[in-house]
Amino acid sequence: MREVKSILKDYKLRQTDCREEILDVFINKHHALAHADVESQLTERFDRVTVYRTLKTFLDKGLIHKVLDNEGGVKYALCKDNCHAGDHLHHHDHVHFKCTTCGLTTCLDHVIIPNIILPEGYQRVETNLLMQGVCKTCSF
Repeated sequence: MREVKSILKDYKLRQTDCREEILDVFINKHHALAHADVESQLTERFDRVTVYRTLKTFLDKGLIHKVLDNEGGVKYALCKDNCHAGDHLHHHDHVHFKCTTCGLTTCLDHVIIPNIILPEGYQRVETNLLMQGVCKTCSF
C-alpha cells in the first residue's frame, strides 16, 4: 500500500505524528478497529481526545468508514479504493463479517449488498450489513 505520507497528502490532510501513527495502525491491520484498539497500538504521546478527533477527521474525509458492531459499539476500517468509486463520494455498501471465534470484524469488499427498494416516502442514507460466522482463518 502507498506510504502514509502519500495517503495523507492524497486526502489533503495535514501531516501530524498522530495522523501518521493512526493511519499506520489501520494499514497494518486487516480488520475493523474500535477506538480503544487504535489507542492500544499507539505510543502514549496522544490523549484519548486527540485520537477521537483524528478518527473523526479520517471518517469525514472518507479515509476510514464506520463498521457497526452487533454489541452496540462502533469500529472503523480503512477504506479501499472502491469506497469512492472514482467520484469522491463515500460508498461503503459492502458486507462486514464478524467472526464468532476470534471476534475480528473484516470488510468483504467484493460482496455487495443488494439494492433494497424502500417503501414510498423512505430515503436511504446508508446501508449496513453485518454477518456473523467463522472466518477463513478460524475455519481451519
